[in-house]
Amino acid sequence: MNTGDNAWVLVSSALVLLMTPGLAMFYGGMTRVRNVLSTMMHSFILMALATTVWLLWGFSLAFAPDAWLGIIGGADYLLLQGIGGSLWGGTTIPSATFMIFQCMFAVLTPALISGAFAERMRFSAFILFMLLWLTFVYCPVCHWVWGPGGWLVTMGTLDYAGGTVVHVNSGMAALACALIMGPRTGYGETPMKPCNLPMTLVGAGLLWFGWFGFNAGSALAANETAAMAFVATQVATATACLSWMFFEWSLTGKPTILGAASGAVAGLVAVTPAAGFVTPPLAAIIGVVAGIVCYLAVMLKNSIGYDDSLDVVGIHAAGGAWGAIATGIFAVKEVGGVDGALFGSIGQLWPQFVAVTSTAVYSFIVTAVIVLIVEVTVGIRVSEEEEEEGLDIAIHGETGYNL
Repeated sequence: MNTGDNAWVLVSSALVLLMTPGLAMFYGGMTRVRNVLSTMMHSFILMALATTVWLLWGFSLAFAPDAWLGIIGGADYLLLQGIGGSLWGGTTIPSATFMIFQCMFAVLTPALISGAFAERMRFSAFILFMLLWLTFVYCPVCHWVWGPGGWLVTMGTLDYAGGTVVHVNSGMAALACALIMGPRTGYGETPMKPCNLPMTLVGAGLLWFGWFGFNAGSALAANETAAMAFVATQVATATACLSWMFFEWSLTGKPTILGAASGAVAGLVAVTPAAGFVTPPLAAIIGVVAGIVCYLAVMLKNSIGYDDSLDVVGIHAAGGAWGAIATGIFAVKEVGGVDGALFGSIGQLWPQFVAVTSTAVYSFIVTAVIVLIVEVTVGIRVSEEEEEEGLDIAIHGETGYNL
């Protein structure tokens, strides 16, 4: 064991955990005042729920030796048995450190989905949905890309910190939820203004801060790769923030706080799969494109007419897909050991494309099935009366603001 590496990954685990309450603030500020607590509760409760799933069976399904055709892990680590007193394969950190680092990814990823159905899902349905989604969507996809013997990692897919596992996966699940559940009552007719944009901005700042653990921590060591991933993360986030802001400004005549915050998150999303494989100038290109692509993807929902309450699809599905493909284009052997299409290895685009499409299709279909199961068992959507009253009072008996 290398104590420096172990310390860095443990600190990174804490940084990634901080992203989830940061997400709660980011999402909570964008909802209407009567739903701010219910929206934030989704992210907060997943810190407990997803951790419990990870302890009982999640880590084993994702990271145990392959049990079937590169699709799912076995039962070796159920109840976290067998992870004490050993280093994680090929690293200088304890297995327990790797497990808890990956646990924080399992906490954040389903929390991202909650932005798509904010203001209209029953809390009991939320609990059941997340239990099923973590088990049947997140864990298998995680095993495909990062697990021992996973079929996508065997194919040569590059996903440094979760472009497919986290962002395409959660973004397509969000699309399935939004389409099947339908829009909020009054969507497109009644103004649905954010209740607290200062809180959203603070949440975006916490996400930006925590993302250094997300990306630089994925080196699993305190080394040059971690440093380059840290720099790439900062550069891509900055350029995406600016590109979204200036692009929106040129179209609408106003640079918005929400746009700048959304652009920063879009840059964080897009650089996630590429952070350990690209140079800072290439990370800047990824960020510039991400800001524009994600802005256009968010605007597309107005044309199509689905209600993705907090723009999960436009930022995470579109940004994650662009980042994964961009990794296949811009990867540099001197940074991450693999060249992308720009440097002669055009074949790297194929595993990237397969990873994006397979993750998107699998996540969308299985999530749709889970939504239908939840609907016929406990009922997934609140009543129109509860939605009108607000979920804070109707479900939780509390109010976010007593002014």
